[in-house]
Amino acid sequence: MSQEEVLGQLRAVTREANFLDARTQTLADVKFNGLVGRQKFRISRVIRRGETFLPLIEGRVEKTPRGSIIFLAYRLFPVALFFLIFWSVVLVSFAIFYGLALENWQNAMICSLLAVVNYMLCVFFFHRQVKASRAIFHQLINFHLKGKD
Repeated sequence: MSQEEVLGQLRAVTREANFLDARTQTLADVKFNGLVGRQKFRISRVIRRGETFLPLIEGRVEKTPRGSIIFLAYRLFPVALFFLIFWSVVLVSFAIFYGLALENWQNAMICSLLAVVNYMLCVFFFHRQVKASRAIFHQLINFHLKGKD
């Protein structure tokens, strides 16, 4: 697909998120919220209920002689990243406090373990949401390719 075809296909299923207007929430053919520019896009999957680890998909489409190349990056939304960093810092701080100031190694280890578990759960749930978003994105691109055969 050409760069224009990819971005046009993406524009057709993407809308700017306006959560104050209930009419825009009922569009069934919309798969993504976000912005699609001339070469770049920032989108996220449309969801019906809150999802903390929903990925923000940042992409770039470059022209090539045989079509186009799509570069994708999946990131946590800034608020989710803030809470991950906040709780990691809090738990590590407690571990250091218990270990060095109070010499209570059991509580220090518990706080350290909780920090690791917190990070691992975040990575697990984020990758699960990336997989779902990637499947919808690939379905969108592959559906368009099947129509060309």
